[in-house]
Amino acid sequence: MVAEVTRGLRLPQKSIPPKYFYDPAGSRLFDAITRLPEYYLTRTEIGILNHNRQAIGEHVGSGTCLVEYGSGSSTKVRILLEACDPRAYVPVDISRSHLVAAARAVYDDYPALSVYPTCADYSGPFELPPATRDMPRVAFFPGSSIGNFDPAAADRFLRGVAQTVGPGGTLIIGVDAKKDPGVLARAYNDTAGVTARFNENLLRHLNAAIGADFDVAGFRHRAVYNADAGRIEMYLDAERDQVVRINGDAVEFARGEALHTENSYKYAPDEFIAKAARAGFDCIDALLDERRYFMVLLLRVR
Repeated sequence: MVAEVTRGLRLPQKSIPPKYFYDPAGSRLFDAITRLPEYYLTRTEIGILNHNRQAIGEHVGSGTCLVEYGSGSSTKVRILLEACDPRAYVPVDISRSHLVAAARAVYDDYPALSVYPTCADYSGPFELPPATRDMPRVAFFPGSSIGNFDPAAADRFLRGVAQTVGPGGTLIIGVDAKKDPGVLARAYNDTAGVTARFNENLLRHLNAAIGADFDVAGFRHRAVYNADAGRIEMYLDAERDQVVRINGDAVEFARGEALHTENSYKYAPDEFIAKAARAGFDCIDALLDERRYFMVLLLRVR
């Protein structure tokens, strides 16, 4: 973690991977974001899943191993647990305490289900529990978290999921669609300032986890839509000159200098379906809300 963060801070555009948002406080703040009126993504995706649960169940079938990438509070997956009746559920998340609490809550509500919480960075390879080896596999990646990957990294991630679920395996993925930039700007700059606190908490996490000394009050949240790249970009802007020390290294920030914390790419449906095809998936269904704000794609490995 020290090496990865230090390397990012040495880039011409200083950057920290967004996976470090998710310490326990960051996970709670993100849960709060999903309930904000400006943040349409979560309620729109849940609406799509609920409206199409029967069709999803018919496509997926029962008796599978359901692997959720970035499980968080395991809220949306309950719709799939009801619709698909899997034999096993493998929630994968980087925040261990949040993961264990959410997995225990799922098991309490579904005691016949085998639940195997797996603490891992899902952007790279990880091992599934041996007990699930012979089960058909279904991957679930909600929340448009695929948008946090740059295009080449998203391609690698999709190929990795295809390898994990294997030929005939299924991926159910939530993807945010391109839309009015004003709608996007409001979703990432909420009036209550929750997204700002979520972004700033990244620095608190680094201070606690690796002994950095970021002055959190010396940075301000900023989110902008880059239309040419088709993505929201999130930054923390230094409000004064400062020096940050990490493991004996000193990193200088000039007043106004931006620390890049996240991209969130948006896709047209045909654009993402073509991307998935290059990674080895066929699209078996594309589910969108009435406004076409968000899509849930059912993909199957060729």
